[in-house]
Amino acid sequence: MNNDSSIVQIAAILREEADRLGPGARLPSSREIMRRHNVSPVTVSRAIGQLAAEGRVVTRPGSGAFVTGRAGSTQDVPDLSWQTVALGDRVVDEGPVSVLLGAAPEGVVPLTGGYLRPGLRPDKQLAAAAARAVRRPDAWAMPPLTGLRELRRWFATQAGGDVTDADALVVSGGQAALTHAFRALAAPGTPILVETPTYPGALSAAKAAGLRATAVPMDRDGVRPELLAEAFAVTGARVFFCQPTLHNPTGATLPPERREQVLEVARAAGAFVVEDDFARYLTPQPPASLASMDRHGTVVHIVSLTKILSPSMRVAAVIARGPAAHRLRASQLVESFFVARPLQETALEFVGSPAWRRHLAAVHAEIAARRDALAAALAERMPEAEPHLLPAGGMHLWVRLPADVDETALVEAARRNGVLVSPGRLYYPSEPPGPRMRLTHMAAAHVSELREGVRRLAEAMATIAGS
Repeated sequence: MNNDSSIVQIAAILREEADRLGPGARLPSSREIMRRHNVSPVTVSRAIGQLAAEGRVVTRPGSGAFVTGRAGSTQDVPDLSWQTVALGDRVVDEGPVSVLLGAAPEGVVPLTGGYLRPGLRPDKQLAAAAARAVRRPDAWAMPPLTGLRELRRWFATQAGGDVTDADALVVSGGQAALTHAFRALAAPGTPILVETPTYPGALSAAKAAGLRATAVPMDRDGVRPELLAEAFAVTGARVFFCQPTLHNPTGATLPPERREQVLEVARAAGAFVVEDDFARYLTPQPPASLASMDRHGTVVHIVSLTKILSPSMRVAAVIARGPAAHRLRASQLVESFFVARPLQETALEFVGSPAWRRHLAAVHAEIAARRDALAAALAERMPEAEPHLLPAGGMHLWVRLPADVDETALVEAARRNGVLVSPGRLYYPSEPPGPRMRLTHMAAAHVSELREGVRRLAEAMATIAGS
């Protein structure tokens, strides 16, 4: 039984239970539902969420789920089916992104996620920076539309080369930056080249912009320039999206000579390179950015503070030159005007304080320890699961599974056994070459929980192998 069918069945059972119990009654606890029906915490949580969305139950944190007064009644429920015709086929697929952002239920080990866990976030230091920021003169006034000049200058310095503050635009996080870039650089219906595998959020943003993603193969050193040139020639694409440093999910980093080759290929094609430098601060020695090597306005560079600081630090920069920069600024202005000034002031306060360097050092040490612990646990418990490489930073290991493993079945078996993993299929714009998983080492509470997660995953693997 796959996870979707499990959710449907449990939701149906709970509907009957709600009708039987009547308004105000408390549904059985999640633990009791899991025991009765032998399903995972995720399945129970999503089934109850479905009933809550239908208005049949209301959830109260710490107390449980309670039947509402409308349970079992369709009276007074409006018919909204007309909207299907009015909306047409312009579907935004939020599924991959919602999977990546989902929180693990209590008792479940998260080998998923993309942000620092609470103990690693500099929450107190950010609070202190925010307190200083809001005391600045004009902290609550409208900021410059492209962002605070001092913050833009800081981002420009981080990008390197001859980038200046005039080239930088402050936006609300890396995902917003991708959306702006795709809409500004390519017309709906046109192709965009992406590495394969690649970040699912980029695939969703490209699809929402009406673009057709075309896969360009990678190896251990990143995208292959000769295949990139072929893809430009075959498709006529004018945009290539890439993550040249600590690529998500593989962890690959383009070496300097290949970076030059990628830029040469793009220039020859008259195309843009969207450089998503999301992991710049997740490694002790980040390489020179593509933007710092660019003299022709080929690169649109994106860098964010979210990964290294907090999910709520939605501050990023898009660096571009020429007409492309004008379009990006226009997109930002029309869509959201500007990023809230207190958030910009807080970011500027933090990166200008000693706490910034201390935080970087602490995170880099933790990344190395957790990466090595995850790799060692895999080698001990699951030697048949082979990491693509051991990256010099980042939060993930990309793991190749034996060809006969059913990836979907393994992910569901892992959920039932109390561990969440990211299925490899999410990361491919076209057919995957075989079963894969992305395993995150930064979301677990501590290294021992990380090892426990691998133990549970190994048990799940053994379960499906014997079925």
